[in-house]
Amino acid sequence: MDFSPWLGVDLGEKRIGLALSDGLKIVAQPLTVFERTSRKADFEFVGQLVQEHQIGKIIVGLPVQMDGQEGAMAKWCRDYGAALGKTLDLPVDWQDESLTSEMAAGAMAEAGYSRKKMKGKLDAVAAALILQSYMDEHRQQTLP
Repeated sequence: MDFSPWLGVDLGEKRIGLALSDGLKIVAQPLTVFERTSRKADFEFVGQLVQEHQIGKIIVGLPVQMDGQEGAMAKWCRDYGAALGKTLDLPVDWQDESLTSEMAAGAMAEAGYSRKKMKGKLDAVAAALILQSYMDEHRQQTLP
């Protein structure tokens, strides 16, 4: 069994939320939020995290529209994720991220976070929700 953790990625135009799984792929936790500047800088930052945490796979959130179609933003996420995986020589998969930011904001509000405190962590919490739903779906597929 591969015990390398997976990295969840919530891509945004301004920020990237990142989350990390445990080695057994049971629990996802928010890791950090990175302010985007360029793909090169983004990939270097993520590459450092990949080395530091010995990441085995990257899961990128895919913004699927309510009708199930993939629009321009989903196309951009697929292109970005594929380029990231190629650059870092890691497998990449995608997970529907529909409503994860709203779920993250709701959970953080219930936990007592103010809007100001939420801003810096919201994308990482959304990345954790994306990664958690991916792991949950794939764990169920492998159970007898």
